[in-house]
Amino acid sequence: MPHVTSSKALAARLGDFRPQVGLVLGSGLGFFADERIADPVHIPYAELPDFPQSTVTGHAGRFVAGTVAGVRVLCMQGRFHYYEGYGIDTITLPIRVMAMLGIKDLFLTNAAGGIRPDFRPGDLMVIEDHINFIGANPLRGTNLDCFGPRFPDMTETYSKERRTLIDGVAAEQGITLRHGIYLATSGPCFETPAEIRAFRTLGADAVGMSTVPECIVARHCGIRVLGISCITNCAAGLNDKPLTHEEVAETATRVKVPFANLVEGVVERLND
Repeated sequence: MPHVTSSKALAARLGDFRPQVGLVLGSGLGFFADERIADPVHIPYAELPDFPQSTVTGHAGRFVAGTVAGVRVLCMQGRFHYYEGYGIDTITLPIRVMAMLGIKDLFLTNAAGGIRPDFRPGDLMVIEDHINFIGANPLRGTNLDCFGPRFPDMTETYSKERRTLIDGVAAEQGITLRHGIYLATSGPCFETPAEIRAFRTLGADAVGMSTVPECIVARHCGIRVLGISCITNCAAGLNDKPLTHEEVAETATRVKVPFANLVEGVVERLND
């Protein structure tokens, strides 16, 4: 099976290194791996058997293993999306690989459009829960009993303990965090104003094209999940500007220092 062959190949490349925390970097946020991971080991996805390849601009397409504040991390510098044409099983393959390598905490990050009117580009939102609007579930089909039960509980999808932790770190660093519900669509087109109004009625505070499938698989594996969205733009219909991927990257660059400080501070505390 792909998760077996890929995990064996990755473990061989890592040698005695055993990661404690998994980190997935969203669009425009890959700089964290370049600037904050000490003693990095780069493993391109292309060098792993049965592993997909990143096709989106700004996603480097490699694992970066090393330490952040003394904590051993395995970082995805570039994720996979349903809109790239991959099946839902394929885009979540890296999470199962991380689980087989022993990670207990997964830190998911993404770039998202703000739906709440008081959200502004550059805000950082802790994900409290999500709505799966992709139209597919990565657990559909034969259950992989070695990872988790047929019907996993999703009552506390994003760890309450870890959300309290990130709030404390943010307070120490003087960073104002938002909290909200993340809704995932299949993409790749940005949402219409009518869809955004509907999503707001459903209770969504931010919208994007990732994270939810990864989170579902992580919880199935018994991994604690913490998620944070960088609000890179106002969602469709909330201003007069057209939405572009370039705007997403520009906003992510503008908030790189507080974002990196926050992620590093949280990872350090995960070792307590």
